[in-house]
Order: sequence, then C-alpha cells, then structure tokens
Amino acid sequence: MNDIIVKIATCEDNLDKIADIVKKYREFYNVATDDINEIKTFMQERLKNSESKVFLALNEKTDEIIGFVQLYPLFSTVSLKPQWMLNDLYVLETERKKGVGKKLMDAVVDYFKDKAKGCILVTAKTNTVAKEFYNKLGWKTDMYDFYTYYF
Repeated sequence: MNDIIVKIATCEDNLDKIADIVKKYREFYNVATDDINEIKTFMQERLKNSESKVFLALNEKTDEIIGFVQLYPLFSTVSLKPQWMLNDLYVLETERKKGVGKKLMDAVVDYFKDKAKGCILVTAKTNTVAKEFYNKLGWKTDMYDFYTYYF
C-alpha cells in the first residue's frame, strides 16, 4: 500500500492510460467498447470542461493506473453548498484487497470534507462486497429519509 499514490487527474495526464482503465471498468460491467478513442474523448471532455473530478490510484514504481474514482458535481440549494455524486469506483482485479480502494475513498473524503455538503454514492442492493466496503469506511445508508426515483 505504500507504493500507491492518489492524484486528481488533469488534461495533462496520459489520456490513453486513463481510457484503458475506464475500458476495463466498463468491461467489468459488461459494457464492451471496441473504440478506445470514444472513451478517451469522453474522459477528455469531462476533464477539460471540469465536469467531473477523477482521482487516480497509481503504482508509484511503475506509474501504472491501478484504480480510479470519478465524481460528478451536484448542488444543494438547502445548504447552499456543492455536493458530489460518486459515480465510478474501480480497482484492477490484481490490485484488490491491497488497500487501493480505501486509499481512493480516503482521498475523496479528504478533498471534499471542507468544500462540500457531502458525497453521495449508489450501489446495487445485491452488491454485498461494495456495501461491506462502504460500511467499513464509515459511509452511511439512507434507508429512511429519502426515496430514489429513476425515469
């Protein structure tokens, strides 16, 4: 875990490497994309237009991206503060159970704790591994106050 660094991605980062891990993430969800340039363009636009924050976990020795988190901005009129939606979290299968996910999530919390109302994430009710992970990190479920609707 000491060889892992977390940084916020910028347009100056290697978009080919970012697109490669996003491709693996999409494959994990059975959303295959043959055109890596489509992924690269999507990620480049998010970064260029400041439409998301992407935290990258890097192996410090090899400079390989081994995980990432992508968050999208939301705003709370009630609190008059920004909040964030954690939309994507992925760690390479070979790097799981090594603290990479925790390091990414800790970086997210540290970055936003004084800048936002909070961070929201959604996971499938059947994703017991994710639920256990988020609970272990101190994230709380909102089972009583709000309903989530989709259209």
